[in-house]
Amino acid sequence: MIFYFSGTGNSRWVAEQIAALTGDNAQDIVALRQPPSLQDVGQVGLVFPIYAWGPPEPMVSFVKALPKTEAFCFGVCTCGSEAGHAMRKLARLYPLQSSYSLVLPNNYIIGAEADSETVIQQKLNTARSEIEVLSREILQRKPVFRVKEGSAAGLKSSLVNFGFNRFARSTKPFHADSSCDGCGLCAHRCPAATISLREGRPVWGTACYQCLRCLNECPRQAIQYGDSTQGKTRYTLQKHWKES
Repeated sequence: MIFYFSGTGNSRWVAEQIAALTGDNAQDIVALRQPPSLQDVGQVGLVFPIYAWGPPEPMVSFVKALPKTEAFCFGVCTCGSEAGHAMRKLARLYPLQSSYSLVLPNNYIIGAEADSETVIQQKLNTARSEIEVLSREILQRKPVFRVKEGSAAGLKSSLVNFGFNRFARSTKPFHADSSCDGCGLCAHRCPAATISLREGRPVWGTACYQCLRCLNECPRQAIQYGDSTQGKTRYTLQKHWKES
C-alpha cells in the first residue's frame, strides 16, 4: 500500500504512478479515519511534499500512528529542488529501506513565481522517467538512498523548518478578493478542514498545513495570501500533466 499526502497534486500523481508500475494501490492519508491494517501488505510507501526542508505535519502524524511491519518500506518526497534531511527525519519515525526525492514544479507561489509551462513539462517528463527507475528498484526490493539533500541540509531541516512550522503557517493573510463567487470549493477540499463559509465567503481557522490547495485550486483565482500572490500564476498538477 502506498500512502500519500498532497496539496496541489504533485505527490498524489507520484504515488499513483508508482502504484500503477508496482501493482499497488495509492491511498490519500487525509481520507483515512484510522490507522490502516498492514496485515498481508507486501510493501509500504510514503509519498509527500517537502515543506521548508521537512515532512508536512499530516504525514508526520500519520507515520507515528502507522503500525510497524516486516514489509518493504520506502519513502518518496517531492520538492522544488532540495529535501534537506527530511527523509532522515521521517526514517527515525518509521523505518525505511529506500528513500528518494523527486523535483516537481513549484507550487509555493507565496515565495516565488510558478514555473513556466516549458519548465513544468520538463520537470514532469524527467520525474516520470525517474519514477520508472525507482519503481523497478522497489519491485526488486533494493535498498536505495537517492535524495538530493542540498547544502546546509541539517540546519535547514532543523532551524528553518522549525521557524516555518512556528511562524510561517499563519492563516491571517489568507483572504478572498472581490472575484470570489462563494462556490465553497476551498472549504470542501481543505485537508486541514480549517476553511468554512460565512455569508458566502471563505474564512480560515487557525490550523493550516500551508499546502496552498485553496489558493492554487480556486477556479476564479480569488484567494490571496496578503499581497504576495496578487497576479501570480496558479499551479496544480492536473492542469499541466499530459499523458503521452
